[in-house]
Order: sequence, then C-alpha cells, then structure tokens
Amino acid sequence: MTSHSYTPDRPLRLGTRGSPLALAQARMTAEALCARHGWDADVIATVVVQTSGDRIQDRALAEIGGKALWTKELDRALIEGQIDFAVHSMKDVETIRPAEITIAAMLPRADVRDRLVGAESFEALPDNPVVGSSSPRRAAQVKRLRPDARVVLFRGNVATRLAKLAAGEVHATLLAAAGLDRLGQPDVGTCIPLDVMLPAPSQGAVGIETLSGNAEMLALLAEINDVDTFDCVTAERAVLKGLGGTCHSPIAALGRLEDGGIRLAAEILSPDGRERVEDVRIISRGDSAAAEALGRSLLERASAELRALFEA
Repeated sequence: MTSHSYTPDRPLRLGTRGSPLALAQARMTAEALCARHGWDADVIATVVVQTSGDRIQDRALAEIGGKALWTKELDRALIEGQIDFAVHSMKDVETIRPAEITIAAMLPRADVRDRLVGAESFEALPDNPVVGSSSPRRAAQVKRLRPDARVVLFRGNVATRLAKLAAGEVHATLLAAAGLDRLGQPDVGTCIPLDVMLPAPSQGAVGIETLSGNAEMLALLAEINDVDTFDCVTAERAVLKGLGGTCHSPIAALGRLEDGGIRLAAEILSPDGRERVEDVRIISRGDSAAAEALGRSLLERASAELRALFEA
C-alpha cells in the first residue's frame, strides 16, 4: 500500500556520483521513493558529488586508497549536511562504515553475474589473450580459467571500457550484467554462469545511506528497502569482514535465499588464480556471525602465501 501520510517541507537532497550508471541508480532510488510515498518528482533533488575514484583513472583502486575513493566525498557531504541521503553500488562500499552513517535500504537486486565482452566464452579467446580489468577478483578468476591470459588495468566507466575494447587494446573485458542492464545495454556481452565465475560480494545491489541520527530519512528509506536483497548482501559483507578483505584481495561471495535461510557461497583466490579456497554454507537470515565465520574458515584453509594477502 502506498503511503501518502508525509511530504517533506523542502526537497530531499540525494547525493550521487556523476557517472551514467550512478545517475541511473539515483533515478531508480528517487522513483522508488516517489512511488512509495506518493510524491511528485520535484520532492527529490539530485546532487552530484565528484569522487576521487572518478578523478583518478590511471591506477588500480588498491594503490590509491581502495573503496573509500567512491564513498568518502559522499560521506563528507552527508556528515556536513549538504545532502540528506546517498546512493551507492553496494560493491563499492567499504565493509566497515563510519558509525554516524547507516545503510538504510537496498533496492531489489539485479542480475548478479559478470558478462564477458569481446568473446562468446573464455574458451573462444585466442591463445595468450589480453583481458582488461581493474578487479583483483576478476583478474584471478580469469587466470584460473585461462592461465595463458594477461590481465591489464582497465579503469573508467562502462562507455570508456567498451571504447578501449573497440579500439583493440584488449581481446575482452568483464563488466557487471547489472550495470549494463541499468544503462540500457542488455545485449552487450555474454553472461558467465555462476558456477564458472562467482561474483563480487554485493554485486548487482544498490544501497542507500543516511545519517544514523536522521530518524525521518531512516523511516522514509525503510519503506523502499528490499529485505531479501538486504539480508543476502549483508551476509556477503559479513564474509568480507571475516576475511579482513581489501581491494588487493581476490574475493567472491554470493548469498541466495534457500528454504527460509541463505545459501552463502564464497571463495578466495591467489592473484595468479592457481590457488582457490571455496565453501558453501546455509545460514539463518541475519546471522552475520555465521557469515563472518565462513570468511575466517576460508583463511584457515588457505596457504600461508594466500593468507598473507589478507593480513597485509
């Protein structure tokens, strides 16, 4: 049932990055809120905040500050009162968040898979293929599937990466199916089955944050929270916490609802893809301790070399 009981006395300011995908996700968030609360579109004003991750395109995230490069400027805008809430791709949000900021809601999750762009399959790539990616997880998974592959740094938004591919800089690249779908490009690339490539924790999920003390925004956002997405993504993020993972670490995790609980699959890999430790457990919804324990168990079974990646 749509709630018409409350309309704010001024436009609510929604903070977002300025990339085409970020703006599409901000629109989705604004439309969901307006539909749920019976508001006109002008009740929400979009505020574009440029992040360090958008400005710095020539280096891997892990070298220049990790995931905080996507969030710190939006966090500051929230804390300083320049915006009322912020929208993020959840896979870009650090595992440990500032106490004054709360992940208040997540939209229904989109396709969690990766797409291979430039070839129909990994087998169809030529010998010694060059694959573009800035993700340690994707790089390790590619090398596990194709040990002869060379993975080169590929940063930039979707259009930039597709242009680099079209220019012949690489044989193929990998992109999230969810991002391509949200950009109106559902036909680009070939979806990779989940048993071939497990996605990044939180892939395909859009999260909305506000100040922990902002009861008004917390209540408004709770109305559009997709509880199934929230519970699965929270479990995946708890695996990361158990691992102590960073942007240097090749980690994949996926939670899916099964028989009233969550089927949680996770894996860690060595950067060259030669070592992979994986596990699957059924946990109760909301049991972050069990999800963290899954992450720790992967480390306990890993070689000393792989463990060292997570302890650095």
